[in-house]
Amino acid sequence: MDMDAFTTVHGPQWARLDVLAKKRRLNGAEADELLELYQSVSAQLSLIRSVAAESQLSASLSATLANARTRFTGAKSNFFVDTARFFVISLPAAFYRIRWLTVIVGAVFVLIATLFGAWTAGNPGVLAAMGSDAQLQQLVEQDFVGYYSENPAASFAGAVWTNNAWIAAQCVAFGITGVFVPYAVFSNAQGVGMTAGVMFAYDRGDVFFSYILPHGLMELTAIFIAAAAGLRIFWAWVSPGPQTRLNSLAKEGRSLMTVAAGLVLVLFVSGLVEAYVTPSPLPTWAKISIGALVLAAYWTYTLVLGGRAVRAGESGDLGADDAGASVRSA
Repeated sequence: MDMDAFTTVHGPQWARLDVLAKKRRLNGAEADELLELYQSVSAQLSLIRSVAAESQLSASLSATLANARTRFTGAKSNFFVDTARFFVISLPAAFYRIRWLTVIVGAVFVLIATLFGAWTAGNPGVLAAMGSDAQLQQLVEQDFVGYYSENPAASFAGAVWTNNAWIAAQCVAFGITGVFVPYAVFSNAQGVGMTAGVMFAYDRGDVFFSYILPHGLMELTAIFIAAAAGLRIFWAWVSPGPQTRLNSLAKEGRSLMTVAAGLVLVLFVSGLVEAYVTPSPLPTWAKISIGALVLAAYWTYTLVLGGRAVRAGESGDLGADDAGASVRSA
C-alpha cells in the first residue's frame, strides 16, 4: 500500500476528526459527523497497522481517536470536582455511618483503660513488676513529659503522624479478620491505663491529663473511628444481607477505606497539636481547649455534612461507574 497516497486521500478526514475532537461544543450534526468519522478512521488505522504496526502516523491517529472517543463516551470528572466531592460528601458520609460504633468503641476503650489504671495504681505488686521505684520515678518526673519535647517539633509531628496513620490503616484493612481490631483496642487501652496508673500512684495524675488530653481527644478518637470502620467491614462479611458476601464486603470495603484516607488528614492535625501545643508553655486549660475545639470541629463536620450526605443516599462508596455492577441474591 502506498502510504503517501493513502494519507493524501484520507488526510482531510483525519484533520476534520481532530478539529471536532478538540471543539468545546458540538451541535447535533457535528456530533453525528464525529461518530461517523471515528468509525471510518478506526478502520483506516487498522489497515495502516497491518502494514506498519509502529509508525508516527499510527501513533498520531491513535491519539486523535482517543480524543474523539473521550468526547462521546465522557471524560473523567475534573480533579478538583472529585476532590471536593470526597471532602464534602464521601468522607463525611463514611464517618457518619459509623458514628455510633465509634462512640461504642471509645466507651469500651475508656472502660478498659480505667480498669487497668485503677488496678495499677492500687496494686504495689503491679508497680513493682513494671520497674524499680527509681525507674518509675524517672518515668513520672522526666520521661513522660520529656517525650513530647525531646525531639524538634516538626520531626516529632511527622513521626507521630506516620505511626498513628499506620495504626489506623491497619485497623481498617485488617478489620475483616474480626480479631485485629479488638486486640488493637485492648492493647492500646491497656498501655494508656497502666501509664495513667503509674502517674496517679506517684500523685502526678494532673500531669498525665494535661499532657494527654490536648492531642489525645482527637488522636484517640481517630483510632476509635478506624476500629469502628474495621468492625463494620467484618460485619459486612458475617451478615451480608440481601446480597452475596463478596458484594457486601466489596461495598463496605470501598466505602470504609475512604475512612483510612480521611484519617490521614485528621491524624495530621492531631500530630500538629501533639508536637506544638501539648509541650507548649500555654496554660493547661488553653491546651485542653484547643484539643477540644479540634474534636468539636471533627464531630461538626461529621454530623452536619455527613448527615446531609447520608440522607441524600450517599454511603462513601464509589460512583456506580467506578464501583461496577453487583448482583443481589436472596
